[in-house]
Amino acid sequence: MIATILRQAPADRRASIIAWRQLSDILAQRGNQLSDDDIRRSLHALAVLRPRVPESVRRDCARAIARHGRFAPLVALYANDVPAVSAIMLREARLAEADWLALLPATNAMARSVLAGRTDLPHGVNRALASLGSASVALPQPEVVEQEAPAPAQPIAPEPVAADAPSQISELVRRIDKYQSTRAQPGPSRAPRAAFLFETGPDGVIHWVEGVTRGAVIGLSIAEAAFGGEPGTDGVAAGAFRQRAEIINARMLLEGTAADAGEWRFSALPWFDPATGQFRGYRASARRPHRNEMPYGRPAPEDSGDSIRQLIHELRSPLNAISGFAQIISGQMFGPVSSGYRSMAETIVGDAASVQSIIDDLETAARSGTARVDAPSEEVVDIGAIVTQVESELADLLADQRVDLSISRVGGPFLGHSSDADVRRMVGRLLTALVDVSEPGAILVGQLVTESRHDDMLQLRIVRPATIRFATSAELLDPGFSPEGEAPGAAVLSLGFSLRLVDSLARASGGRLDIGHNALTLHLPSANSKAEAGLEAQQGE
Repeated sequence: MIATILRQAPADRRASIIAWRQLSDILAQRGNQLSDDDIRRSLHALAVLRPRVPESVRRDCARAIARHGRFAPLVALYANDVPAVSAIMLREARLAEADWLALLPATNAMARSVLAGRTDLPHGVNRALASLGSASVALPQPEVVEQEAPAPAQPIAPEPVAADAPSQISELVRRIDKYQSTRAQPGPSRAPRAAFLFETGPDGVIHWVEGVTRGAVIGLSIAEAAFGGEPGTDGVAAGAFRQRAEIINARMLLEGTAADAGEWRFSALPWFDPATGQFRGYRASARRPHRNEMPYGRPAPEDSGDSIRQLIHELRSPLNAISGFAQIISGQMFGPVSSGYRSMAETIVGDAASVQSIIDDLETAARSGTARVDAPSEEVVDIGAIVTQVESELADLLADQRVDLSISRVGGPFLGHSSDADVRRMVGRLLTALVDVSEPGAILVGQLVTESRHDDMLQLRIVRPATIRFATSAELLDPGFSPEGEAPGAAVLSLGFSLRLVDSLARASGGRLDIGHNALTLHLPSANSKAEAGLEAQQGE
């Protein structure tokens, strides 16, 4: 069976997916019974196939084989996939203690952080994780892993992989979030915090904090100086760390909410194991700088709105050129083109349109950070009709995710004050984000509500999917949050970013996005009372 699979080189994406599923299932069930040569060739084939197999398929496979994943080499291969895939495997895999100990050196910091959260691992594995120090719980920076090219003798050969196009957009998302985080967020304002405590491991990475949001500090290193306005510490801390010396009033820069972001001063003492004398890290306290510690004449923070818009322009220009050439090929404007090339060109046109939509969302998010909230628009749109159209446009996504969408109507009519384009973007982005985080087979239930024609607001209520049923409001608005704990690699824009975008657009229209315990509710200004008044005036005449 496995020899047959390896002999057939997958000709297209569908064949690659089938081969991935078959090889994963065989190794999970009978890996310990195969010969060393079959194991080596199978793992090599999976490594070659991985770039061609969608992340959603790899997640489904990991979920299917995780509970009976007792073949250590296969667990190691999945553990070194993107976080959304590896976390599923590592939370459920059952290996012998010797296999776990052999696997640990080949795992990254994110994988070890998942294992550190398990309570069912053998005692020896927990001791091994503890001996690795803070690396087992640190939040690592994303790394780009190059796939090894296969030997010419192998029947399955990798296709040329283009440069990682989403990386620029992901960086753009990070920059926009940095820009937005310095502005006031919806809800009650919070005063900047005054002090906090933290500890590092022997590598200088902060692994424990009390007094500020964990995400703003965990994973930063005091062993290396940060430059260019990036979060981190200055050279004073890095120099003292190398000497294992006391750190006094070193500078630290944080990002995050208004309560956490900005400059801090911290002092720290090294601590050592009393029994062995081994260096264990630093224990520190941080405070806001005094007025006399701030440099005079410091320029105001650079407004990154212009630079973000410039980067968006730089992304859009080549994208338009690529899409234009693809349309020329698919339309055979310069002469006949083979069906294979036309199919490729049509795929490029579709992908370019998807990326264009993402860029439009990013531009809207960048603009909303400085835009003044205006009075509700005088334009009247039929929100009920727009919701129906969006439901129809999401049919392919719903089928691919195996999710059902059911939005009922309560009351009516559903006329609102906003622009047609903004309502389409708000409803489309909200539903798409919730479908993306729904489990296969789930039903996404919602209501479009206007309880009275004189209500000021229309409401689109969507019941929380089970994967985010117990997530807090802060977690849902965090661009790094998803049910797997990381932004999904399959979605360039995360759930948190999408919800922030919807809320920004709604507030610009005079509405808002509420995150309740059971549902997410989009409020939009109602035009029903005005329409009713006009109808009554006509009847009076």
